[in-house]
Amino acid sequence: MSLVVQKYGGTSVGDADRIRNVARRVIAAKEAGNDVVVVVSAMGDATDDLIKLAHQITDSPNAREMDVLLSTGEMVSSTLLTMALENMGYKTISLSGAQAGIQTDSNYSHARIQSINPSRIVAEIKNGNIVIVAGFQGITKNNDITTLGRGGSDTTAVALAASLGASVCERYTDVEGIFTADPRVVPNASKLKEISYDEMLELATYGSKVMHPRAVEIGQIYNVPILVASSFNDRPGTLIHGGLMEIQNKVTAITQDMDVAKITIVGVPDTPGIAASIFEPLAKTGISVDTIVQNASIQNITDLTFTVTKGDAGKALQMVRPIAEKVGARECVADTKLAKVSIIGSGMQNTPGYAATMFSTLFAAGINIQLITTSEIRITVIITDDKANEASKALHKAFALEK
Repeated sequence: MSLVVQKYGGTSVGDADRIRNVARRVIAAKEAGNDVVVVVSAMGDATDDLIKLAHQITDSPNAREMDVLLSTGEMVSSTLLTMALENMGYKTISLSGAQAGIQTDSNYSHARIQSINPSRIVAEIKNGNIVIVAGFQGITKNNDITTLGRGGSDTTAVALAASLGASVCERYTDVEGIFTADPRVVPNASKLKEISYDEMLELATYGSKVMHPRAVEIGQIYNVPILVASSFNDRPGTLIHGGLMEIQNKVTAITQDMDVAKITIVGVPDTPGIAASIFEPLAKTGISVDTIVQNASIQNITDLTFTVTKGDAGKALQMVRPIAEKVGARECVADTKLAKVSIIGSGMQNTPGYAATMFSTLFAAGINIQLITTSEIRITVIITDDKANEASKALHKAFALEK
């Protein structure tokens, strides 16, 4: 008998009928001869509603209490699913993240899993139970509840699959799998049968919201295959795995990220330690910096540009301005109307021509490139956000991904 971990997103458990639909899917997996562990997200917009409610009480909610509050969303959906399964005649038990043995660090709202003790889950499985685990949460060594950040239920599911030695982690949501582009932007995007961990990690990091990057990382480290499929039909999904795949097209997918802001420090003295003085304070306050570009200096003066999320732009600019003044830079400017568009594919490694095709396609569409960043399997351009959809469509066609 194999063990399967299933994860259901917020839309999949959005109301009573959908919870009953999930219960039937869980039963089907059980009746197929599997031990089943299920991880659930909060129902629908429950997490957003709790955040709004907290901010109606106070402008600055206590971080610890906020995590306790937000953890209740997953507890609601896990207990309701347990009730549905019991009503259908199946032994089931719900567990919080703490009861499931998920220990995290103390970084409230963005905690990372440090260890998992699955003994309680294993005992419940041996007792004949289907085990329902509240995702998105864990507990510190001091017994404080923490949450794992947006998409944290994905991380819970894959981490549990790794610790339990599951044959697969099935991630069910309102989309049918991983596509060559966002179907809402590129209507003729094709669903991928399979994708590598490396490619999926780049997609998740650079715009795709289907999987959380941390979940993909854990899957890759522990070699846990992840199936992404719809909870509303039985069509085949996309398998994320590390096996060798026959490469039909060197570019696998196009992705875009609309949450981009650029900050440029103009006229920076080109001397040792300047970059450290700028980026260390940002790191200490939890502001994640992505693309960094420094121009070649002229007479020991240069411009330094970096990107952050739009939500962090104001805070980052406030922090950087006094530093820039102190080191003698001329000014700091920000642009929040930007987007990233990327082409991604393992087959691009050591193969010339893909950058040229990308750039010529954007040129033909009249789209100006502001910044470029690359990895071995990705080329990303930063452009104005009003051109992002047009760029994705043009690149999807240029690389024949609809085929």
